[in-house]
Amino acid sequence: MQPVIDSENPNAAYLQDPHVQLMLRTQQGDDQAFEQLVTAYQDRLIGIFYHMASDRSVAEDLAQDVFLRVFRARETYTPTAKFSTWLFRIANNAASNQRRNRGRRRERSLNLQESNPFSSRPAERLLAEKSKLMPARMAATREACDQVREALDSLGDRQRMAILLHRFEGMSYADIGDAMDMTAAAVKSLLSRARESLRIKLESYVQRQ
Repeated sequence: MQPVIDSENPNAAYLQDPHVQLMLRTQQGDDQAFEQLVTAYQDRLIGIFYHMASDRSVAEDLAQDVFLRVFRARETYTPTAKFSTWLFRIANNAASNQRRNRGRRRERSLNLQESNPFSSRPAERLLAEKSKLMPARMAATREACDQVREALDSLGDRQRMAILLHRFEGMSYADIGDAMDMTAAAVKSLLSRARESLRIKLESYVQRQ
């Protein structure tokens, strides 16, 4: 089943988003369309939640909760934004709820050598090269990734979410604002403070190299 695109609809621009189309097909009862959305976003959500909670099982549970919320909202879904923006708004709310409910601080992130189900992790993507690294270079990269991860962990939750969405999801200030219930100007200010904090945290490490 294919939804009809109404050019007079004020939200028609968003109908060009293929993931919006998948969500509209889900709304019409197409279970395969929903499975495609899960495939497209599952690892990305788990990666973000992992860097927010530093706990694999929590990240997986939060991602499952997001998809459950998406499925439950299918009947009332209206494409007033790109699908990714709408999805990460739900994800931000889920992360906020988790922060309010958790009873202890985050544990240290997993070592980069440990296998995990994530297709990518921001700390690795920030520093790893596509080419195969020599052992000495790999050790240096692992150390650098640890430093970056610790710097990310030192940020406030909202700063870290904004950095992850901007740097690793490529979202604009406006889209991040929609996802986090902020103005684009507030997002820009939040990211500026986050970058300065990261610069200060990483400056001493860079100077040692």
